[in-house]
Amino acid sequence: MMSKNNFLYRNSLSFVLISLMLIFLVGQFFTGWRTENKELAEEGQALLDFGQYIRSGHFIQATFENWESEFLQMMLYILLTVSLRQKGSSESKSLTEQEDVDKEPKSHANAPWPVKKGGIWLKVYKHSLSLAFGILFLVSFSLHFYGSLKDHNSEQMIKNKATASVSDYFFDSRFWFESFQNWQSEFLAVAAIVLLSIWLREKGSPESKPVDMAHGETP
Repeated sequence: MMSKNNFLYRNSLSFVLISLMLIFLVGQFFTGWRTENKELAEEGQALLDFGQYIRSGHFIQATFENWESEFLQMMLYILLTVSLRQKGSSESKSLTEQEDVDKEPKSHANAPWPVKKGGIWLKVYKHSLSLAFGILFLVSFSLHFYGSLKDHNSEQMIKNKATASVSDYFFDSRFWFESFQNWQSEFLAVAAIVLLSIWLREKGSPESKPVDMAHGETP
């Protein structure tokens, strides 16, 4: 059994999650590369090598379209759980009692440096988690748009049709369809964990209530 002082034990959750992300990203790359080259071959176009595909609109759009929705989901979920409640859900704060996260921060020896510094640094740090996800969302949204526009214009050139400008494509239904289809699924998943955790349990998981806790009780 791994020692509790072992680096991998102490960081196993992030290590496994990042490893799974990279495995599936590689899988996405190779299957996307084969799919794109199959379509290019059918159109009588030159095939893409690895370097060309990773810079292609097809890969960029597909990657950041998904990242964008994940970061939007996390940013809004963090903000909504500040003030909204769900009776009986393990994902909700208490309906009646003050939580530790609601208390004003106090400076102490092991506090993060913005807490010790105070002032504007502390004000920003108080909301740094949602701000970080907001920035990641905007970067991913921009790269999704860039990749989608590049992919669209590549398709247009193959068909000998006019390409779209940045301003025209921003209001194109294709781009927003790509976004909305991911956004709605992310909030469905969040709603599912919020609601299902009222009645269902997973022993040992911090995302679940204790197995013997009443359905209507909020942790």
